[in-house]
Amino acid sequence: QVQLVESGGGLVQPGGSLRLSCAASGSIHSINAMGWYRQAPTKQRDLVATITSGGRTNYANSVKGRFTISRENANYTVYLQMNSLKPEDTAVYYCNGFIVAGGLVGLRSYWGPGTQVTVSS
Repeated sequence: QVQLVESGGGLVQPGGSLRLSCAASGSIHSINAMGWYRQAPTKQRDLVATITSGGRTNYANSVKGRFTISRENANYTVYLQMNSLKPEDTAVYYCNGFIVAGGLVGLRSYWGPGTQVTVSS
């Protein structure tokens, strides 16, 4: 069984910073791409940033220059450094990973339960 668990969310003032972490655990053979998505109330879940196992990154236009995604392959962990936060960044942030679980064939998409980020004065 594979699990993803996010941490690091919270309340921050506009212009502030937060660092989200997501750790994958369980019977893992390998992890391909990992990423962060977010969902604001009444909105759809949108891509924030992704990173391949080789370190290639992709960002939503709304966060380019402010957010940085990184990962530690040995620890099955992905991070999201968020700077210059704005009220419109308020959302539940979800971690996603394309993982080959031990004993199984093929990539499957796994999601964490999400962590709330609120940007407000």
